[in-house]
Amino acid sequence: MSDLGHDPTGNPDPLGNHEPTGDRDPKPTPPDNHDRGPNPAGVPASTPDHHRTSTLSRDRTRTLGRERLAGRISRFDRSHRVDRTLAHAITRVTGEALGPYQSAVIRIGFAATWLLFLLREFPHREELYGPDGPWSWDLAQQLIASNHAFTALMWADGQVWFGIVYAFAVLSSFLLMLGWRTRTMSVLFMVGVLSLQNRSIFMGDGGDNVIHLMAIYLVLTRCGQVWSLDERRERRARDACARGAWVGPDRAGPVLWTVLGLVLAAATLAGKIDGGFLGGWRTIYWGLWAVQGLWWLAGRYGRSVQPRILLDVVANLVHNAALFVIMAEACLIYATAGWYKIQGTRWQDGTAVYYPLHLDYFSPWPALSDLLSASGTLMLLVTYGTVIVQVAFPFTLFNRRVKNVLLAAMITEHAVIAVVLGLPFFSLAMIAADAVFLPTSFLRRVGGWAARARGRLFSRLGRTLRTVPRPRKEPERTPETAERAEPPHVGFTA
Repeated sequence: MSDLGHDPTGNPDPLGNHEPTGDRDPKPTPPDNHDRGPNPAGVPASTPDHHRTSTLSRDRTRTLGRERLAGRISRFDRSHRVDRTLAHAITRVTGEALGPYQSAVIRIGFAATWLLFLLREFPHREELYGPDGPWSWDLAQQLIASNHAFTALMWADGQVWFGIVYAFAVLSSFLLMLGWRTRTMSVLFMVGVLSLQNRSIFMGDGGDNVIHLMAIYLVLTRCGQVWSLDERRERRARDACARGAWVGPDRAGPVLWTVLGLVLAAATLAGKIDGGFLGGWRTIYWGLWAVQGLWWLAGRYGRSVQPRILLDVVANLVHNAALFVIMAEACLIYATAGWYKIQGTRWQDGTAVYYPLHLDYFSPWPALSDLLSASGTLMLLVTYGTVIVQVAFPFTLFNRRVKNVLLAAMITEHAVIAVVLGLPFFSLAMIAADAVFLPTSFLRRVGGWAARARGRLFSRLGRTLRTVPRPRKEPERTPETAERAEPPHVGFTA
């Protein structure tokens, strides 16, 4: 027997395997990498292999340690990345009113649309909303008693009161469009819209429904941050404070708040505002009035900035939520319109656009309608294109480029509807609703163009006024000046 592979315990094989012995000696058993015991001579078995095994074991241990550490760091980073994302989102939502330019465009767009509609229908205002219109006073009173809608026109049935409410709606629309006291004017704008539309609910062409909803949403937004008289007043006040000049207290705001509070108290005591569920409109108007007063008191008499900061956070949350609701409302309008069109047979065969072009009510330009409807291919493309754009638009909001392309297509479509079908106010209302999706960079560029155009216009007006000849003041005449001023006389005097 050879001593190679001999184990001191008496087992010929360190692994406990008994192989039969024959005439030839058994082959040497290769050393086991896990064997740490010495050989009979006291020298470590297979020293190079053992060193290599130990090195591999250490490398493997280090690799496993690094992988475990990397996994822990990755999990830590993922958790902290989520925390950072949530913290950033909360900071954005509470720290600022998002979309200042978009909310300003919505304010200007809907206020201008309603103002133009009231001015356009001024000769027909009696037939539309007057007490002697087709929708009589008794019918309107019965309907409002059942649905608890708000309208100031039902407070009295005289022509004078109707004229006051109509003028009030025109004035509030104009002031909201300019951005003067936007918090108050947004409420008064809503009062004017609800008073007229709820008086005669069947008057309108679809755009009145959009204005009706957006007038309520605008009350909850901070839509006067840019492109408004409020923003200009605040900027001038900041500049004056930076120069160290004295800025007087705001007097128009408290006076307006007091007057509106007295009007609201008189209407409440007279029972003109319906209570309804949880107070109804009465609770809404008194709540808005109280919030306005609290805002002014916190800014004027607050001993610290904490109450105003808290009100700013709440206002930012409400504004951002209302802006999200406006976006969701616009998407819902297009989605429902598109899916309902898909179910119609005329939209399926591509001929739906052809028929409105041949209705007298929707053909202000008959020659243009005939020209467009003469091409069957054009009618097919417009019909299918309308359905595709309306159905696909809500799904493209997360892709900026595709969204902007479809947004341009929809705005163009509404502009064509305004001209070809004679629905300008419906188209203006929808374009104003679409403006909430316009890119901020584009709106800033438009604002820069408008500012430069206004500057050039005012500069030309200034030059025109400076070049107008003014009457020259004659110097006081004395005998000396009169003698010098008189030309020399030629000839004989009489």
